[in-house]
Amino acid sequence: MNPPKTDARRHHDPQTRGFASDNYAGAHPEVLAALAVANGGHQIAYGEDDYTAHLQQVIRGHFGAGAEAFPVFNGTGANIVALQSVTDRWGAVICAESAHINVDEGGAPEKVAGIKLLTVPTPDGKLTPELIDRQAFGWEDEHRAMPQVVSLAQNTELGTLYTPDEIRAIVEHAHGLGMLVHLDGARIANAAASLDVPMRTFTNAVGVDILSLGGTKNGALFGEAVIVLNHDAVRHMKHLRKLSMQLASKMRFVSVQFEALLAKDLWLRNARHANEMAQRLAEGVRAVHGVEILYPVQANAVFARLPHDVSERLQKRFRFYFWDEAAGDVRWMCSFDTTEDDVDAFVVALKEEMAR
Repeated sequence: MNPPKTDARRHHDPQTRGFASDNYAGAHPEVLAALAVANGGHQIAYGEDDYTAHLQQVIRGHFGAGAEAFPVFNGTGANIVALQSVTDRWGAVICAESAHINVDEGGAPEKVAGIKLLTVPTPDGKLTPELIDRQAFGWEDEHRAMPQVVSLAQNTELGTLYTPDEIRAIVEHAHGLGMLVHLDGARIANAAASLDVPMRTFTNAVGVDILSLGGTKNGALFGEAVIVLNHDAVRHMKHLRKLSMQLASKMRFVSVQFEALLAKDLWLRNARHANEMAQRLAEGVRAVHGVEILYPVQANAVFARLPHDVSERLQKRFRFYFWDEAAGDVRWMCSFDTTEDDVDAFVVALKEEMAR
């Protein structure tokens, strides 16, 4: 059968890559191939398709026999649905001040989910039992939102990682106080690749109750998933997903992407490569006088501080974002399709702009 003709035209240079976000990368070819396999014919809508059913087996292979996946459209949607399912209307979520749910989701936890966020400043984006205790109080005080959930990000918004033992300690502390634990795993593949452990090692194995599983940053075209690990703690997931406008009618096209990533090792290959490129970038940057790396480079992000005017000139050559413009802090992200040549060219450009 001949491929269908199309009037679509390419409007960009596919050789152009930057360091702004792993969301800038396209979909991995193996994911696109899986979408083509799932296309054609009719499948039952709203998650009753064969691909979503098979995804449950794949997810259990990673997160245990009791795990259940609920595919959604995007990361904010995953976090909103997950947090609503483990909080009451009067509930609150403790998180790091730098957490994505606090600084990068447009107020969605508060405005859409109606959840109060109780934030804690952290030096490296990571919570500890002691830091959690700064907000873990007042359960009987009707004048204060009730702390019910601790939300972690793995890896954190600052690119740092929790060890499995650190998450275990947080989970035991939170559970001891009657709270549940949510893990924002938008880049969970990068964390597992860096720690060189299965994803279950720092999720269900240490008692995490519910997980937002990232796909887009790891090579998917679109789609994330909520993974229920503790069914006793989670309520009304199916209804909340619909209510939050995260129920895909053609869900097979979300589910098959996760199957392509997770059924074998594509998720791990993609994450390892992105992490390796970040390490290469960090090594090159460390050799540039006047540029400071701000946090340990543990996944696929490099945070740095350099003169503001240098960053502005460099942005004209490679796309990236300021993290704290007043301080001169920037973030450089690597993706599954970042090449060694991309990194080396960026380091050369950085040296040139620093020397001007």
